[in-house]
Amino acid sequence: MFTVFIIGNIASGKSCASRYLAQRGGYRIDLDQMAKDLYLPGSPIVERLASVFGSDVVALDGSIDCAALARSAFATPETVQTLNRLVHPALIEQLGAILLPAHCCSVIPASYPFVVVEISVAAAFREAFVLADEIIAITAPLDIRRARAIDRGMDPQDFDRRAALQPSEEELCGMATRVIDNSQADDSLFDALDAWLSMKGLVPGQQQLGGLDG
Repeated sequence: MFTVFIIGNIASGKSCASRYLAQRGGYRIDLDQMAKDLYLPGSPIVERLASVFGSDVVALDGSIDCAALARSAFATPETVQTLNRLVHPALIEQLGAILLPAHCCSVIPASYPFVVVEISVAAAFREAFVLADEIIAITAPLDIRRARAIDRGMDPQDFDRRAALQPSEEELCGMATRVIDNSQADDSLFDALDAWLSMKGLVPGQQQLGGLDG
């Protein structure tokens, strides 16, 4: 099955792009959500994270408090690397089990013509890129992304702190096999995704849905 990874920095529109591709027929996997699903009470991941980042990252029910973890883990490049080192092996193993299962045990229904995987931390997840047939970078200038994030309620300082830990737009685009500009406040992102789908022959003849927020 054809697999496309969607990468992009904060407020670039990668979630919007991956949701749109899901509406166009793809099976969507959100790695951020997959990571949160690992943070179950009593799991080895929870114990490791608590031992490194402190008991404050553990919620009352024994699961990981994602907001508290983000405050600690996104403090410096070193803490980000530590978080990735603890979580990413399990994520890659789980993603590989989904994308490369035994034929008789596929978890993806045959009715889906392709898989779209949304990745927030592309630079730290490059070892998994071999699982993708195409890697699309959704890009927009920093000032535009910052304005979008603030407009959606994000604290400006929080955005600046997180953006500083991410690769430049040039570095991000260098990881991709295809780049889509999402700097305009119009439907050009959807148009570009439709053109890509048509070129790949993934959903021929299906009418554009458009109009997503994000």
